Amino acid sequence: MARNEEKAMSMLNRWLRVQSGEEGKKEERRPHLATLCETLPDCEKWRRQILKEITKSVGEIQNPGLGEFKIRDLNDAINKLIREKGHWEKRILELGGPNYARQSTNIVDADGNEVLASRGYRYFGAAKDLPGVRDLFRKSEVSVQKRTRSQMYKCADAAYFGFRDDDDAMLEPLEKVAEDEQVAAAVLEWTERQAKGGVEEDEDEEGDGKGFTAHVPVPSTEDIEKAVLEQKKKEMLARYASEELAQSIEQAKEISTSRKRGRE
Repeated sequence: MARNEEKAMSMLNRWLRVQSGEEGKKEERRPHLATLCETLPDCEKWRRQILKEITKSVGEIQNPGLGEFKIRDLNDAINKLIREKGHWEKRILELGGPNYARQSTNIVDADGNEVLASRGYRYFGAAKDLPGVRDLFRKSEVSVQKRTRSQMYKCADAAYFGFRDDDDAMLEPLEKVAEDEQVAAAVLEWTERQAKGGVEEDEDEEGDGKGFTAHVPVPSTEDIEKAVLEQKKKEMLARYASEELAQSIEQAKEISTSRKRGRE
């Protein structure tokens, strides 16, 4: 210790301090209130000093081995310096200096990640891993509950199905214009067809009674009655007669049919 004092009091060191202007210059303390400073250069100097202290403290708080209490004290000191920096920036603006608050961006830590904040209080470095801090910023998962069919049907009223479109005053003029265009197109088509030779009128409208033309053979009422009778006979024979009787009846029908054809 004595050796260091001797070095400091040596003539060479004293002469170097005089040359640099540090000899006899007392260390200035930063005012505890920004409003006590009346000159803009001094305000800029104290702001730069605060920025250096913030940078140093942020570098120290990155070490998780400092202990919980030391990390909390460092984090509180950094937040206090940030608030003090804001006061000095406000004072600089009052003295006609630049607006640093507008130029400032989001505060990031040493890794470049945005600093977590809760109600204006920021957490730096290892302070983000303290007990209870992570729970403050953990996003709660919002469970999305699906709507039931009855709840969805409550929103489907008459307007949803388009039953109230006629009450819409904006649609009526548009529908009127579309209707007029369709009527004009139909009239124009009918006029062109009349000019080409007229429209063929239906024979039913002329009163001849010959408007229906059958393109397939249409059975008469007697034929339908015979077919229904034959079908009922087959159902009765299938239900009550034996197979041998049914075969004999079929053979008799075939014989009678062949004899009729022979006579013709």
